[in-house]
Amino acid sequence: MLRPFTEVDVFTATPYYGNALAVVLDGEGLTAEEMQRFAAWTNLAETTFLLPPTTPEADYRVRIFTASAELPFAGHPTLGTCHAWLEAGGAPRDADEIVQECAAGPVRVRRTGDGLAFQAPPLVRSGPVEEPLLDRIAGALGIRRADIVDAEWADNGPGWVAVLLADADAVLALRPGLVPCKVGVAGPHPEGSPHAFEVRAFTHAHGSTIEDPVTGSLNASMAQWLLRTGRAAAPYVASQGTVLGRSGRVRISTDEQGAVWVGGSVVTCVSGRVAL
Repeated sequence: MLRPFTEVDVFTATPYYGNALAVVLDGEGLTAEEMQRFAAWTNLAETTFLLPPTTPEADYRVRIFTASAELPFAGHPTLGTCHAWLEAGGAPRDADEIVQECAAGPVRVRRTGDGLAFQAPPLVRSGPVEEPLLDRIAGALGIRRADIVDAEWADNGPGWVAVLLADADAVLALRPGLVPCKVGVAGPHPEGSPHAFEVRAFTHAHGSTIEDPVTGSLNASMAQWLLRTGRAAAPYVASQGTVLGRSGRVRISTDEQGAVWVGGSVVTCVSGRVAL
């Protein structure tokens, strides 16, 4: 069966400078095994499948797969899937807000003047990182434990440990070995820079470290940490993907209730049909 399909680039307004996402616009009738097989075949960080919602508050449901597993939530797939759904003619119940249903629960998405933004989900784990793990993280990053200004669990589903270094140059200089867990690293740019922080995200698979070009879930959880501890003030823009030749831009803001919103531009790069 041929199904409508698109590939989008997230956290950029220029094609091929952000983080790619494959979206199957009609996932009805597919098994989890079929979805997983296709996600592995695309060889992208994530592939999503649009489905009818199962709750009255949601506008659509999405299932999110990496090449090897299903995720309850992820950031750039949230923005990319919403963009694809709207572009395909999706009409939200509320003109001002779209509600996405995923395994982690409902996620609110808003249109902005330059793209979309999702409300950062609550953390499932926060607090100090165990010293033995921090020692291993420092070793994997090729730095001294004393080079880590601060660190905290910042897990909103994927399992991130957030690490703060002294500055953006220190982040850009990292050449990591095999990381022991999912590690997000940030360092502030000089005052007056258009970007408040430089961010990098490292995961491991098949015995090697993989760097993600631009990471919505990490920026969401890291923003909650940085704002709470007074190390950042909203709104701000984070830069990510520089070392990989990308120029991802993640826009962090807060609303009147203090909720954190994670925004970015999305652009469609491929449109067609796929046999599934």
